Amino acid sequence: MRFFEFVQVGRKVSLVLIICALCACAKEESDSSTQKDPFAAADWIDLSYAFDSTTLYWPNNPDGFQHRVDAEGVTDLGYYYSSYTILTPEHGGTHLDAPIHFYEKGETVDELPLSKLTGAAVMIDVSALALADRDYLIDSAAIMNWEAEHGEIPEQAMVLFRTGFGKFYPDREAYFGTAKTGADAIPELHFPGIQPETALWLAKSRNVKAVGLDTPSLDYGQSKDFAAHQALMENQIPGFENVANLDLLPATGIYVIALPMKIKGGSGGPLRIIATVIE
Repeated sequence: MRFFEFVQVGRKVSLVLIICALCACAKEESDSSTQKDPFAAADWIDLSYAFDSTTLYWPNNPDGFQHRVDAEGVTDLGYYYSSYTILTPEHGGTHLDAPIHFYEKGETVDELPLSKLTGAAVMIDVSALALADRDYLIDSAAIMNWEAEHGEIPEQAMVLFRTGFGKFYPDREAYFGTAKTGADAIPELHFPGIQPETALWLAKSRNVKAVGLDTPSLDYGQSKDFAAHQALMENQIPGFENVANLDLLPATGIYVIALPMKIKGGSGGPLRIIATVIE
């Protein structure tokens, strides 16, 4: 074969290789573009209450949620425009407690890794006991009974407790146990919470990543030292409070996304928490 013919053949081979490479890239791009969103068919359940004038805050908190109109209506140029200012304490409504809330060396809201705020979860229903006793403390017996039926809580799972008190929100008296506000209301708070020893057991024996429930606090209403908060947060475990719609969740097979407002140095913040069933 003469050199010129060899070059021509080489060019043809090169062209074929280039075309094949382009086809492969196109196929890869096509495959990538048609890859299914793993959550495309997910039926998301909103576990958050909306923030508005009815949002409940701790009784002695001087401020509630405020939504101020800064601009609202048709502008001089003919288009509609609206903008608002919100004012809210960190802790109120559906919100997150960052570990620093009760632990000096705890992670702040902005320091929490996303891995602690997303992942598999279980829902433990203690509503029969909690609705019968406003001062009910979730103990290890309740968890052991749940595990006897559903298996051991997986390591690094989120644990959500349903006390049934979500049905009272946002009725202050029914939810907190008193309609009073201010310092005088604190001694009259009556709602369920987590036994401190149980909180520590969840941290040490089950290595959970987050704990939430449908009451105003991880601790029960009559707590003076918030020992359940301390037990969890000294182990860098965040808490979710005033969680909504836990009655819509099964006991297992849950995937949760719980993203708070990313407040620099925050001890907590408003939380949008959602869940889907993956089993």
